[in-house]
Amino acid sequence: MKTWIHTLGIYFEARMAKIFLLGFISGFPWVLIGTCLSLWLKEDGLSRSTIGWAGLIFGVYAINFLWAPLIDKLKIPFLTKKFGPRKSWVLLCQTMILIGLFLWSSLAPSENLLLIIAVGLLIATFSATQDVAIDAFRIELAESYEEEAMAVGAAVAVIGWWSGFKIGGILSLYLAKLFQIAGYENYWQITFVLLSLIVAVCSFLIILIEEPKKSYLKPTNVKNKLYLIWLYDCILNPILSFFRKNGWSLGIALVSFIFLFKIGEAFMGRMSIIFYKEIGFTKTDIALYSKGVGWITTITFTLIGGMFAVRSGLFKALIFSGIGMAITNLFFALMALVEKSELLFIIAVLLDDLATAFATVTFVAFISVLIDRNYTATQYALLASIGTAGRTLLASSSGSLVDWLHGDWVLFFILTTVMVVPSLILLFLIKKKLPF
Repeated sequence: MKTWIHTLGIYFEARMAKIFLLGFISGFPWVLIGTCLSLWLKEDGLSRSTIGWAGLIFGVYAINFLWAPLIDKLKIPFLTKKFGPRKSWVLLCQTMILIGLFLWSSLAPSENLLLIIAVGLLIATFSATQDVAIDAFRIELAESYEEEAMAVGAAVAVIGWWSGFKIGGILSLYLAKLFQIAGYENYWQITFVLLSLIVAVCSFLIILIEEPKKSYLKPTNVKNKLYLIWLYDCILNPILSFFRKNGWSLGIALVSFIFLFKIGEAFMGRMSIIFYKEIGFTKTDIALYSKGVGWITTITFTLIGGMFAVRSGLFKALIFSGIGMAITNLFFALMALVEKSELLFIIAVLLDDLATAFATVTFVAFISVLIDRNYTATQYALLASIGTAGRTLLASSSGSLVDWLHGDWVLFFILTTVMVVPSLILLFLIKKKLPF
């Protein structure tokens, strides 16, 4: 039996540093279209419903599997030959995100709301696109038989993702507050220009990473095939392969679980920044407690969560994290009851980060185990997109739900707690048929 020391040692392998960077690059755009955009619109006087529905731009993460075959099959002129099949797509997307940030820096919500949302959609689209290449890159850094490396790699990817999200959040909130205090009316626009430097640095670092010599990428010349045949090979075949591997009944059950698992967390998370703002916390408070403390605790709990998933198995880890997500949402209901309390804010963030870290790393490892290596990018993107659909498309109505409840945050957080239950029931029903 392999020891905890052996498992911990996997975290210090050189490839895990590469996976961390990939995770960071994946997580950073979420703070732009999530935290920054939400507060930018909130401080410009837009309603909770409008801010919530603006979150529909996250919907592109739910459909990125539609163009995932392009990333698995097609070469980008010059870039692919120069940097490799995975890195070339990441660099292209990073460049487009940079362009999006510079466009935002020249706009104001009161005058250009639709254009700002459109640019947000552009950032989200290329972020979702690079995620396909990043996930394939990460999975290909470990062999299919390396189950422990796969679980640890998932944990490191999540640590990187949360580091990109939390560090980006800390910087953006403190910079915006700094420029606001200094008297700049366009403090968010200036912040976006400075945040673009992070994207530029990440782009440079990704160039330094070597891709695995053995790549699962199978280039094809679309011009030499009928389009329908190519479509079948690139999209339908990966989908059918998943159901051939698991059977239709288990396949549908797995897809349903993936869709339902993190809906409650998403509803809560989509409105959390607005909630903090409405009960009296400032941008620097949010940066300190939610992003700063949250970053440290998330990394710690993700490391523990990765080891827990390896040692206890994915089923127990999924059940534990699901129950944790449900319980921690109740602490936000308590926070709404007592209104502004820094102590309760810290406790709620700590518990939420514990549950979220465990749930995310286990969820990533769970999906990674299910995929067919012949369709790495497409199948992972498809399964991840199904989970994202529940977390983004449905959660976009979270602002409208709060408004419909007449601002009753307590009831809202209780409802998000109940949302976790159906996925756990489903998981118990398919326990004996799970492929691990």
